[in-house]
Amino acid sequence: MPTADNDPNRKASDGLTGNLRFLVTLAVLAWAIRSFVVAPFSIPSGSMFPTLYVGDYLLVAKWPYGYSRFSFPLGIPSFEGRVFGSLPKRGDVVVFRHPAGDTDLIKRVVAVPGDTVQVDGGRLILNGRPVALGRPREFAMPTSPNTPCKTIPPSVPRITPDGRSCIYMAQRENLPGGATHSIIDQVETGAGDDFPAATVPAGHVFLMGDNRDDSLDSRFAPAIGGVGMVPVDHLIGRALVTFWSTDGSAAYVKPWTWFTALRADRVGNGYSEEPK
Repeated sequence: MPTADNDPNRKASDGLTGNLRFLVTLAVLAWAIRSFVVAPFSIPSGSMFPTLYVGDYLLVAKWPYGYSRFSFPLGIPSFEGRVFGSLPKRGDVVVFRHPAGDTDLIKRVVAVPGDTVQVDGGRLILNGRPVALGRPREFAMPTSPNTPCKTIPPSVPRITPDGRSCIYMAQRENLPGGATHSIIDQVETGAGDDFPAATVPAGHVFLMGDNRDDSLDSRFAPAIGGVGMVPVDHLIGRALVTFWSTDGSAAYVKPWTWFTALRADRVGNGYSEEPK
């Protein structure tokens, strides 16, 4: 007769319990890391070009602004307000929940509570002073299956002679406080090139895409597809670093293409200064 020590049924039960305990522990650890430390985010559009390309995968830090219900997968636990909260700085690239939907988006903070923000002829004005801009320069973006040469009419595409890159005119924008980044303003009379002066209310931020004519951001009301002034409680985290970038030529069923499609020069890319 088998004893308790060598009973095969008990050993099988103990093994199953151990495996379940391991899986539960792994799931809780993954949930905790994703909720409190970092989470991945992929770039679906060109609104943050030239800083971010479609196909960039980045890590988003959860701790810089504290935690709200939007910090957690599926919004669980759900609660009002924010704990351990702090405000972002001008120039931070943030991931946030759309105020009128369940979509996660990414934009740059250009104005914080108390700032007066205005856009006049495409020029950002903060607290009555135009934000400093560098001289326009040509920026060549390599084209790929997920990154075509997209322009906003009446602007027309400019392709390099070898047909491999698209030429845009970029400028360095220097926000008060020292944050600097590159922007693209493709047309002189874009839909968001004029925004009347408004003061950012307490508990909100004003966000803009770096690709100024191809971004539905705080210049536009949620009713017309924009995001308006975004409540700080809707912030999910701050973009840290790009850990992967694909040009869109990979196929899931062909693992070797994951590496041939890799844009290795974008890995480790930050979100200020000159774009890579």
